[in-house]
Amino acid sequence: MSFRRAPLPLAMVAALFPTASMAQMDHGQPQCAAGAELPAPLASWRSPTPMRAAADAKAAARTTLTPGQAVTLTLRQTPTVSYPVRPAKPGGSVSYGGLASFTVAQSGTWRVALGSGAWVDVVKDGKAAESVAHGHGPNCSGIRKMVDYSLHPGRYTLQIAASGEERLTLLVTPSP
Repeated sequence: MSFRRAPLPLAMVAALFPTASMAQMDHGQPQCAAGAELPAPLASWRSPTPMRAAADAKAAARTTLTPGQAVTLTLRQTPTVSYPVRPAKPGGSVSYGGLASFTVAQSGTWRVALGSGAWVDVVKDGKAAESVAHGHGPNCSGIRKMVDYSLHPGRYTLQIAASGEERLTLLVTPSP
């Protein structure tokens, strides 16, 4: 009489014989060494300043971002935010958003780096600027999303919408 063994489920096989590539992965992301280098324009990402997002345009004028300095913005529940321009993805009643302002001194390409997939708009004179590029931050940086805009000198309102979390690290900086 011979006995036939049932095949092991693939998950058990993987657990018994992990490969080097499996050990290096965490849901498709590379494992990160502490303190990975960041390019100069993103250097402040690791030392953000805390800030509370504004709920309307008037308060946003007093909630000033310093270009080149990362902030951890405490957002507000979406229903309490009065956006100057309706975001294309405003989020629902359980999401978070907010406003802040910044000043552009020189024309050029400006980058907004975000630590999550929240929606971002740059607004001036009642119009949202068109983005000129989208990307991800450097591996292991914590920067999930980067959006570039071609901006001219002046004061802008930054709109954050559709965030799933109450806190968001962000940075506005000239793009290299």
